[in-house]
Amino acid sequence: MPEATVRPTAGTPRLPLLIYVLAAGVFLMGTTEFIVAGILPGIAADIGIGVADAGLMITVFAIGMIIGTPMMAIATLKLQRRLALCLSLAVFAVGHVVVALTPSFPLILGMRFVTALATGAFWAVAAVVAAKAVGPRLSSRALGIVLGGGMLANVVGVPLGAFAGQAIGWRGPFWALAALALIAVLPILKQVPVEPAGGPVPSVKAEIAGLRDVRIWLVLGGAAIVCGSSLAAYSFISPLLTENTGMAASAVPLVLLAYGVGALIGSNLGGRLGTHRPYGVLFTSAAATFLVLVGLALFSHLPIPTLVLAFLLGLFGMSTNPILIGKAVGYADEAPTLASALSTSSFNVGTAVGSWIAGFALESALGATGPVVVGAAIAVLYFLPLTALLVKDRRAEHPRAGNARPIGDPVAVDT
Repeated sequence: MPEATVRPTAGTPRLPLLIYVLAAGVFLMGTTEFIVAGILPGIAADIGIGVADAGLMITVFAIGMIIGTPMMAIATLKLQRRLALCLSLAVFAVGHVVVALTPSFPLILGMRFVTALATGAFWAVAAVVAAKAVGPRLSSRALGIVLGGGMLANVVGVPLGAFAGQAIGWRGPFWALAALALIAVLPILKQVPVEPAGGPVPSVKAEIAGLRDVRIWLVLGGAAIVCGSSLAAYSFISPLLTENTGMAASAVPLVLLAYGVGALIGSNLGGRLGTHRPYGVLFTSAAATFLVLVGLALFSHLPIPTLVLAFLLGLFGMSTNPILIGKAVGYADEAPTLASALSTSSFNVGTAVGSWIAGFALESALGATGPVVVGAAIAVLYFLPLTALLVKDRRAEHPRAGNARPIGDPVAVDT
């Protein structure tokens, strides 16, 4: 079966159904990554640990994504991509069943790590499948839709999981995620094309060689920073809302919903606008994310401003992700799987480091405001890799001498 292609229409080209199937899989992955944020107090009370300790479920998951995504990308490199996606869903389901059954917190952390390995493999392969299915011109848009599945998880999956966790216990959402992962295997098998025999054989050496462009590493640095700033605040948003804002625990899912709506809109808008003006989106979002975090630190005692700022944090904090992944895959050119995997790892480096530092800040004199302050401090660093990346892109597009070599980036440089 040939790879899925985009059929042009009179207006905007239509994306293949495959893109939306992949987005549904990413929806499950995004839900499990952040569902813990909405049910931290319930988990802590049930297991008999502190809320900051329960937050390790987020940190360990992020570490699993950091280590596991490139490792699993290499391990599954020679597999059919559809098989790699299905195996990831199966391992994902098993990990959730164990978490739903065990009373042991160390085992829960271990299964969160295993689940993260599966999640990282799915994200990395899904990004490459999506980019290859539509071609360079539409890759940012397609990746915006696929990553939008993760953002939709914040709109639907995480708030629903928080409601369910409060109503039937925190283990219930883990059972639901396991069942949905198994159901998702069938559409993946149906929609993801079989790669033709006789094509180029994937090579670990070629994948590693594809990382020689320094711009890839600038993208990875930016990806870590943008997630570290947003997720430092988001990981501990429950105590911020209940302690600073004075909201009841039952109102927390509504704020998570506001964040998720903003993240969903931001991911899709970032993918669309980034096709034409990537650096305009990247720099605007960087500045806005910093200002939003400062606003949260100053006004988190007021319910309405906090709700609005949570929406804006999702909107600006997640709008850059499809652009950054699109750039990494584009720079790696013929060996994109490892670049895609490292992008996902970098997002989770930021999540792990940000949430880890934020956990210390939560127990400091700053209290519930501490994680937001940490996020704002990290956000300032975002301008460093962005500026260096812009300079290198413009030099690559307008070399002083010699033949111009292709940038390899599917997204145009702003002029």
